Amino acid sequence: MVHTIEGVLEPDGSVRLLQPIQTTSPRRALVMILEESSEALPSETAILSERALATDWNRAEEDAAWAHLQPAKS
Repeated sequence: MVHTIEGVLEPDGSVRLLQPIQTTSPRRALVMILEESSEALPSETAILSERALATDWNRAEEDAAWAHLQPAKS
């Protein structure tokens, strides 16, 4: 199972998790370094949620609902 946990990357390169977590054995982890500016957060949030939202976006019902906004095909 995949878990997302917020943490802080310290200047010395160590990672400090902001919530406790326990595992039964060593686990692989990915660290994504985010910009400090809060202005960057919406676009990062959009990128991170795109895959989950694509399930809803890529349905025929969605295409039909938004068809009136598409230019007419000639």
